[in-house]
Formats: sequence, structure tokens, C-alpha cells
Amino acid sequence: MRGPRVLIDGQPASPEVLLHQALVNYGAYTSFRVEDGGVRGLDRHLARLDLAARELFGGAPDAADLRVWIRSALEDRTRAFVRISLFSQQISHRDPTWSGCPQVMLCAFDPPPPLSDVPLRIQARTYRREAPHLKSIATFGLMRARRAARAAGYDDALFVDDDGVIAEGTLWNVGFWEGDRLIWPDAPMLDGVTQALLKEGLGGERRRVTLDDLRGFDAAFICNSATPACAVFAVDSISFDPAPERIARLTAAWAANPVQPI
Repeated sequence: MRGPRVLIDGQPASPEVLLHQALVNYGAYTSFRVEDGGVRGLDRHLARLDLAARELFGGAPDAADLRVWIRSALEDRTRAFVRISLFSQQISHRDPTWSGCPQVMLCAFDPPPPLSDVPLRIQARTYRREAPHLKSIATFGLMRARRAARAAGYDDALFVDDDGVIAEGTLWNVGFWEGDRLIWPDAPMLDGVTQALLKEGLGGERRRVTLDDLRGFDAAFICNSATPACAVFAVDSISFDPAPERIARLTAAWAANPVQPI
């Protein structure tokens, strides 16, 4: 197993820059699995970074530079998991006013193992991420929710608002099957790249979904860039059919998206 490779704007990371990253929790990121030297939905990941950079910093790195830096971080790896984070050493707690093109921290790791084939038990927890449309590096709230769910005997946490309206999970989107119809929650959330790739092949309806609606669904699943689809066995006390044939259908729809060269 090879250790991670970390670059800042295409150059090896220095301790000073990493220290700033550890102390100032302002920025956004995206992450994805590299397969055969390419990425499914790479264009969507780069577009996510561009939008986040302009909103949070006022400028955005060039996509061509990002591709060069990804290739440099990968070296000769054709399979890996990559995280690209946006930050600025010019921004601090004392003075957050700087505006411009952010710096880029790019990390290449060995790919993570897929989630277990065992369907997940999820606990609904009242929580909403700050600026939920962004994939923020500020992860305290979601990690706290995940730890609390694990301590209560669940595998993960599903975020709902005070009215029980379902949004998303800690690090994933959630979807439901109503017969042969795919349902996506309509609420403030991060529109995931894997979710978008599944929609490319299977479509689906986006609508308001509450905890009270769950008994009307036949199956549920989660999806993110590390795992195209994993079945949900239960949300709180409401159980679902693990439906392996539906998981296979989701995985096939995800795999039908081409691997885009970096």
C-alpha cells in the first residue's frame, strides 16, 4: 500500500501550509474515485469546485491546472481516491476579508474499500449543514451526528429538519424506490455527483419526503463518490427490503457513465 501524496498548487505540501489548513476551517472540497486513469463525472466535480471557489473566495483556479495537478499527484497510479480542497492562507479568523483565487490542496490516496454488502441501519437526526449546497470542509456537525448514531447502535445518520423533512446523510445522498419509480428528497442539500450520474441513467422524481412518508416506500439506498449504491435496511424503526436487484440496477446505471480522462 502506497502512502498518500499531498500537493499544494502542484507542489509538495509544506508544514506551514498544512498547519494553516489545520487551524483555519474555511473552504470547500470534492472527492472522487479514479479508475483506469479517469473519473466518472469529472466534469461535474470540476464544475463544483469552480462554483464553490467563486462563492467562497471570489475567484477560481483554472480547470486545466487542476487536471495537471491531479495527474502529478497520481504519479503512475491508475486507481486511487482523490480529494481536492480549496483554501487560502490569506484568510484567517482575525482577518477573513481577502478575495481572489484560492489555493488548492490535492491528495491522492489508495482507493477506499467499498461499503459492506450488509444493508445499513440509519438513525434520523435533526440537523442541517451550514450552506448545504456546498461541500464544505467544516465537518464538525456531521461527524458529531455520525458518532452519536454509532453510539446508539446505528451505522450512520440521516439529516431531517424540525418537521421531519428528509434532506441527506452525513457524507451521502439518499434515495427511495416507490414501486419502479425512483424518488429523491427535495430539501436543502448537496447535489451529489454520484446522485447526478444515477439520474442520468434512471431519472427519478424529486419531491418533499418526510419521515412519515417512509412506510410508503419499498426500498432505500445511499450513494456517494466512494460507493455508487448501498442498501438501507432501516431508518429508525422503519424497515425496508434490501432489494439486491435494485442495488444492482443502480450500480449498472452508475457504471454506464463513461470514465472521463483526466
